[in-house]
Amino acid sequence: MESSSVFGVRLSLKQRYFLLLCIAVGAIIAYQFTRDNPETRRMSRLEGLRANSSQFTLERKPFRILGGSIHYFRVPRAYWEDRLLKMKACGLNTLTTYVPWNLHEPERGVFNFEDQLDLEAYLRLAASMGLWVILRPGPYICAEWDLGGLPSWLLRDQNMKLRTTYPGFTDAVNSFFNQLIKRVVPHQYSKGGPIIAVQVENEYGSYAKDEEYMPFIKAALLSRGITELLLTSDNKEGLKLGGVKGALETVNFQKLKPNDVEYLDEIQPQKPKMVMEYWSGWFDLWGNLHHVYAAEDMIPVVTEILKLDMSINLYMFHGGTNFGFMNGAFAVGMPAPKPMVTSYDYDAPLSEAGDYTTKYHLLRNLFSHYHTEPLPELPSPRERRAYQPVVIQQHLSLWDSLHFTDKPLKSERPVNMENLPINNRNGQSYGYTLYETAITSGGVLNSKNNVRDRALVFVDKHFVGVLDYKTQELALPDGKGRRTVSLLVENCGRVNYGKTLDEQRKGLVGDIELNKRLLRDFIIHSLDMKPGFVNRLEAAGHWMSMRQRPTFPGFFQARLYVNSFPKDTFIKLPGWIKGVIFINGKNLGRYWSIGPQQTLYVPGPWLRRGDNQVIVFEEQETDGKIQFASSPDYGMAVDVQ
Repeated sequence: MESSSVFGVRLSLKQRYFLLLCIAVGAIIAYQFTRDNPETRRMSRLEGLRANSSQFTLERKPFRILGGSIHYFRVPRAYWEDRLLKMKACGLNTLTTYVPWNLHEPERGVFNFEDQLDLEAYLRLAASMGLWVILRPGPYICAEWDLGGLPSWLLRDQNMKLRTTYPGFTDAVNSFFNQLIKRVVPHQYSKGGPIIAVQVENEYGSYAKDEEYMPFIKAALLSRGITELLLTSDNKEGLKLGGVKGALETVNFQKLKPNDVEYLDEIQPQKPKMVMEYWSGWFDLWGNLHHVYAAEDMIPVVTEILKLDMSINLYMFHGGTNFGFMNGAFAVGMPAPKPMVTSYDYDAPLSEAGDYTTKYHLLRNLFSHYHTEPLPELPSPRERRAYQPVVIQQHLSLWDSLHFTDKPLKSERPVNMENLPINNRNGQSYGYTLYETAITSGGVLNSKNNVRDRALVFVDKHFVGVLDYKTQELALPDGKGRRTVSLLVENCGRVNYGKTLDEQRKGLVGDIELNKRLLRDFIIHSLDMKPGFVNRLEAAGHWMSMRQRPTFPGFFQARLYVNSFPKDTFIKLPGWIKGVIFINGKNLGRYWSIGPQQTLYVPGPWLRRGDNQVIVFEEQETDGKIQFASSPDYGMAVDVQ
């Protein structure tokens, strides 16, 4: 066999194989490099997203945004890649996310952009998959999230005016944006990154308390180096007041009304039209039914939007979970606020646990017509496990857990949780607060509607009833001598939408009366149940065996043994009433037997092989067992109206 000639040099067979190997290795290295540096494989960047005619352009070519919302803070980091691959495989080209200020700055001047909150890693991941990004940095985000993403420490100022140019608010926004925007700027399109547009605030037209405010937020973005296209987003009513000069207005809706689109055309002739939030489902409230929006109702609307040459963002594409105490509450048109449930499944195309749905498959089919290339293969679905039930081994009463909380405050009058002198004088943000004082008689306890949001009432540690927005009076039993009345007040979630944001202080927000006399001289314990507290609790030697009858409220401990690679599961607690679940120190969120939600999502990556520590805080009752399911139960369904 003749040996080949390369560049006029004769090579032996061995040398040829060696050369081929070198070429192959070189190609792999080059591929890895371009995969990790997507900028290098993208076209040279001359002009980003523009809205200068009736169609968006990117690099001066017509461009349609096919977007979907996935919030990094609602999805375990280990699953970010899985969810974005599924987004890409559905035919979407743009990822949209909010940024939750209250997680990134939990105490004034203390910032967290790590692990679950590593926004830059999320942006890099999107870029590596060839997804563009629309960033919605707030500072207010709504999102069915506590206080619409605003940090509760803002409310320590009794005169605070949120979402206005009140100096106490703008100073805090400036300080946050100094940290956030410098991390975002390098990921803009013009710098080789994925961000093609940035939203100015969020649905301000529905709030509209200060006409200087939107120009302030816009300037805050521009002065820190944001150069991409600016957008605003409002429902049709909000469009009248929500815009700001120099930003493209977009609309939010679920049912397509022709006059909504015409109105956009009127206020912005010859501009691209976009539905920034096409609501793919809806959120759920405790004590209501589970909302669904049928695929056969949704697909014709999305089809029509695309036929009208509009761009679209599905809110949500994948909802995820309100882990911990981060759920918001809804108060519009209601006598009292109702808190959101823990699941943020939203009846979205990708379920809370990342499963494909009928909606997903129908959308994928629809979006495939807007691509010249075939869509990527579907990532294979993840396995789930219904683990065997586990039995509670030990319990610890609420009263015995108080050793592990911060030092209590003595105060003549009740103090709302945000104004407690704890957490480096940032107050308490979430969880429960215990107020105790002495009484010398029984009679009528009146909350004067100062309980936010729900209080369990005890006399000498014996439960006597619940005070909330509906029940504002309670009979306390007669007894001899001095006794202690205790109110365990839960912040069930701050309102995230509407005009009452400034009024979202929690705990006891004013006086309470016994027989028309004001109660005084309180001892106040903060039970925010942060990881440090849960870890101290776990290590405590005070736990009692279940052979001794538990008292309520209390903490209940069990071990879940996982003998193979941990898989996603759902916890269900049919014999329990209301409380919070922690697994390996992570707060999964609240459960409440009134429903609709009956299961809590447990991500596999939060479990480990071997023993897993489960701690349940239960307010009222237990059957001593924790059960597991392989699929969720969101309760009885009702169509979104």
